[in-house]
Amino acid sequence: MSSAEKPRSAGVSGLRKTVGFVANEPVLAILVAALVVLQCLHPQAWRTLPGLVDWPTVQTLAGLLILTKAVELSGFLMWLAHRVVHHVHSERGLAGLMIALAAGLSMLVTNDVALFVVVPLVLSLNRLTPLPVKRLTIFTALAVNAGSILTPLGNPQNLFLWQTSGVSFGAFVYALLPLCAALTAMLYAVAFFAFKPRALDLSRDTATQPVDRAYAGTAGLLFVAFVLLADSHHAAIGLAAIALGFLLWRRDAVLKIDWPLLLIFVLMFIVLRSAAALPWIKTTIAAIGIDTPLRAFVAGSVLSQGISNVPAAIMLAEFTHDWRALAFGVSVGGFGLGIGSLANLIAIRLAKERGAWTAFHLLSIPFWIVATAFGAWLVR
Repeated sequence: MSSAEKPRSAGVSGLRKTVGFVANEPVLAILVAALVVLQCLHPQAWRTLPGLVDWPTVQTLAGLLILTKAVELSGFLMWLAHRVVHHVHSERGLAGLMIALAAGLSMLVTNDVALFVVVPLVLSLNRLTPLPVKRLTIFTALAVNAGSILTPLGNPQNLFLWQTSGVSFGAFVYALLPLCAALTAMLYAVAFFAFKPRALDLSRDTATQPVDRAYAGTAGLLFVAFVLLADSHHAAIGLAAIALGFLLWRRDAVLKIDWPLLLIFVLMFIVLRSAAALPWIKTTIAAIGIDTPLRAFVAGSVLSQGISNVPAAIMLAEFTHDWRALAFGVSVGGFGLGIGSLANLIAIRLAKERGAWTAFHLLSIPFWIVATAFGAWLVR
């Protein structure tokens, strides 16, 4: 191969890898295609596009991804899960515990990370004793949607709304507490009738779960410190410190995070804020009007069914300053159709159960309707 052909071959290979990467990430592919269309309809200078990104939110998300990956790699979450499940004796009790575990973890380590712990745990327990895996997975998905409502760390839309609202961590939790408590109580009520009090035998689950205590302890301390820095609007400093520290000590915590998620989040800001700037979009939303808390709430809940709750939060934030009503709306919007929350897609994908989507929607859509009605009452 000649020297002139080598760069050309490397370029073609790089292009193929890039196309393959984007093709394996459907959400990313859609965002790239949408950006191209928007640039054709309403061209903007490429150098101005980074200015559309809410970088403090992206920095906070990156820091949390590193820290939660460190906690996951330490083995602490799986160790904790296996310790906890041995305190139950029935199918109904296990369902209640899985809901509590999924909801509790999602308040601290985001809803998708919680699913990567709880769903594999359900699958591993199913190898020890027969379980209704499909039903447990569905309730786990709904549980992380309900639990993640409470804190700014629970999901990307909360993280974005917390950063843009300027309120403290405690004030955010206090505002979202009523909705979180109500939806979690609803989920437990439904679970009581959905699961039988059949006895379980988990005596064969005797394998020890190793934990890297230094790894887990360091990640836990840094987690608290990073949240405090993010709360005081210094997420960039915290991100730089933990990224450099882990690269020098345990680089897998940085290298193995969900990099496509960060890229998707950056593109969401660019695409949705570019779309929101289109004259006909502005005119349409202005005609609908989301200038009251109730309308902002309903818009968040309904729009999430079409474009998922994270994009809905980013887009509607351009048209309302009522962050609480919008947070209520997109939180409720995580129920309903599967696309309402990325957590739904992750849970069903992990379980790999035939007919899971039909069963999911038979429960999630009625749940969304009731949750929307109750959320509207709370907002008013």
